[in-house]
Amino acid sequence: MWENESKQICNNEGGMAKTKQLEILCVGDTVTDIFIKLRDDQAHTYANEHGDWLAIPFGGKIPYEASQIMPGHGNAANAAVCMSRLGLNVAYHTYVGGDELGRQTIRLMQKEGVDDRFIHIQTSRVTNTNFLINYKAERTILVKHEDFDYDWPHFRAAEVPKWIYFSSLSENAEEYHDQIAEWLEAHEDVKLAFQPGTWQMKAGVERLKRIYARTEVVIMNREEAALVTGGSEKDIHDLMDRLHSYGPTMVVITDGPDGAYASDGHRRFKMPLYPDPAPPVERTGAGDAYASTMVAALAVGNNLEAALQWAPINSMNVVQHPGSQAGLLTVSELEKWLAKAPDWYHATDF
Repeated sequence: MWENESKQICNNEGGMAKTKQLEILCVGDTVTDIFIKLRDDQAHTYANEHGDWLAIPFGGKIPYEASQIMPGHGNAANAAVCMSRLGLNVAYHTYVGGDELGRQTIRLMQKEGVDDRFIHIQTSRVTNTNFLINYKAERTILVKHEDFDYDWPHFRAAEVPKWIYFSSLSENAEEYHDQIAEWLEAHEDVKLAFQPGTWQMKAGVERLKRIYARTEVVIMNREEAALVTGGSEKDIHDLMDRLHSYGPTMVVITDGPDGAYASDGHRRFKMPLYPDPAPPVERTGAGDAYASTMVAALAVGNNLEAALQWAPINSMNVVQHPGSQAGLLTVSELEKWLAKAPDWYHATDF
C-alpha cells in the first residue's frame, strides 16, 4: 500500500544527496518553537464577547512547569519531517537566519533525511521564533515573522519535484506567491497541495486565485474554510462546493473532535478521529501531521478514501508527545496502529 524504500546518501558537505526524483518539495516559513508549559494553578481562562482569553497575573513573576526549545518547526518543516519518516524522497525550501537556530534547523533536516539543498541562509536576518504558551491541553502562540528576501529556486530538470506542499508564509512573501504560481503554470505535471497559513487566508481567494486554480488538494479546518470562502461553518457541503469552485480537485476540511470531511469532486466522505490511547499532552502540530500524512498517502498513489485512514493516526500520535515532530510515525508504526483500529474506523459517504 505504501512505498517505503531507502532513499538517501550523505554528500560530501554532510547534507543529503538524493538518489531519485524528488517526490515532494515542502515550502513555507521555518520557526523555532519555544514551549512554555504553565502550571494549572498559575493561570485561568475566561470568556467574554470578544472570545476566550488566557489570564495570568500582570507584572508578576509566574512559576511555570517546563520549557523546551525546538528549532526547525513550522507547517512546512513539520510536513517535511513527516513525509521523510514515511519514506518519501522530500526536500525543504525555506529561509533561515545566519544564527545558531538557522544552523540547527539545517542539522535537524539532515538528521531526518530531508534534502536541504533548497534551504537558504540570509545572514542579515534571524530565524523566526514563536513562543507557545501551553495551558492544560491547549496552547496560545506568540508569532513574529522576519522579512526575508523570498525568491523561488531555479530547478535543474532532474530537480523538479512531483508534488509541491505549500503552507504558511509571512505577508512579506506576497509577491513570492506570484513567482510560485507562474512556475506551477509552466509545470503542469507538478501537483500542488495547499495548506494555507494565517496570511494566506487573510489575503483572500482573489489575491491567490492562481494558487487555488493549480491546487490538487487543499486542506484546512472548518473555521478556516468559512473564513476563506465566506460561507457558514454549519454547512460543510457548501464550504466544499465553494472551495472546489476555486480550482482544487480535492478538498479536505478537518473538524476537531468530529474528525474530517473530504471530497474528490465525485464522492464525499466523513472520517472519524483515531481514538486517543491516553489524554493528549498538547495539540501543537496535530493539523500539520494530518495534512502532510494525507498528502504523502496521495503522493505514493493512494486514493482519497485510503489516505483518510492514515492521516488521523499520525495526528493522534503527535498529540501524545510535546511539540510537532516527536510523535510523527514511520510507515511500519502507522501500519501497526491501523491493524489495531476499531471496526468503526473507516471513511463513510455523506
